[in-house]
Amino acid sequence: MISSVRKFLWGNLSDEEFTRLSFLGAIFAFVIGTYWFVRTLKDAVFMKMVGASAIPWAKLLSVVLLIPLVLIYSELVDRLEKEKLFYVLCSVYIVLFGFLAFLLAHPTIGLANTALSTSRITGWFAYLLIETFGSLMPALFWSFVATNTDTSTAKKGYALIIGGAQIGAIAGPSFNYLFASAVGMPKLFVMAMATTCMVPILVWLFVKKYPASALDTGFVKAKKTGPLEGLRLLLARPYLAGILGVATLYEVINTILDFQLKFSANKVYATAEQVAEFVALNGVAANVLAAVFAFIGTSYFIRKFGLTTCLVAFPVTVGVVIISVFSLNAGLWVLFAAVFAIKGLSYALNNPCKEIMYIPTSKDVKYKVKGWIDVFGSRSAKGTGSI
Repeated sequence: MISSVRKFLWGNLSDEEFTRLSFLGAIFAFVIGTYWFVRTLKDAVFMKMVGASAIPWAKLLSVVLLIPLVLIYSELVDRLEKEKLFYVLCSVYIVLFGFLAFLLAHPTIGLANTALSTSRITGWFAYLLIETFGSLMPALFWSFVATNTDTSTAKKGYALIIGGAQIGAIAGPSFNYLFASAVGMPKLFVMAMATTCMVPILVWLFVKKYPASALDTGFVKAKKTGPLEGLRLLLARPYLAGILGVATLYEVINTILDFQLKFSANKVYATAEQVAEFVALNGVAANVLAAVFAFIGTSYFIRKFGLTTCLVAFPVTVGVVIISVFSLNAGLWVLFAAVFAIKGLSYALNNPCKEIMYIPTSKDVKYKVKGWIDVFGSRSAKGTGSI
């Protein structure tokens, strides 16, 4: 019976494929779980230190910051084996999360100082740190997956990876929703250090179990192409421009709605922890929707209706949501429902379809072009929404 259910949900996955994809799902659970854990704290800290009206400027600043970061990331792709990229990036974020915890606990530059000011550097640092984590780490993970997965397996089994991510994405904000006020911001970022530590450990175990995943199979070994190669390919290939559109355009709409939601929440709730709890509740709702769809619908829809139909279905759904928001009084809970629907379907349907599109491409596309799209392209779309 279990095998028949597995076949219905994920197609004819072999036992080896099922185990390997589940392992990748566990890694992604900690990547996305950590991101959602700190993401639901980011705006709360920023709004209570710098002010809600400065969020658009923070998003625009993150776009500027990510330009040199993408160049550095592209250079590291040429210099390091892909699993070692995890070790380097995770080590950097573990140190920076610890430093942020120290800053937030400080009596004058931390949250104990309740004065709002655009000069509160700690608030800006927290926002930009979490924005870069959410851009670089998921992009690196999907590049890693795309280098050792074929298209057939991906169509059947990417839902398993997405399902693992959604478990993490539910667990992270759920903890904040239940315990943020009791634990306090500084200790929450210490916990983020611990969950980030799990990512390189699991990657090391995965590579040890599946040594071929550490090899750049399917590629002709070429000379180093430089950090700007990804941008050159993106501008030269219409197929890659199409991936850019699929990956980023909806973020303009999502950013506008998300900003309205958080601005409204900041007016209703008094403390950073209370705002974080509300934002976490929205994150839990969106990720529960995505998890349910990932486990019972994503693979089925892609196999049944094809990649093109699924890619078109998402923007149509976003359009329906926007019409609904315009038709109703866009109060706090209407905005809550709209953001929850767009985020949930983005994670469950649009993201796995987008990632499948990278599989037949080269290493430079999987890592460098993807870096520009997921990091700079996504943040540029959010910056446009902020404007």
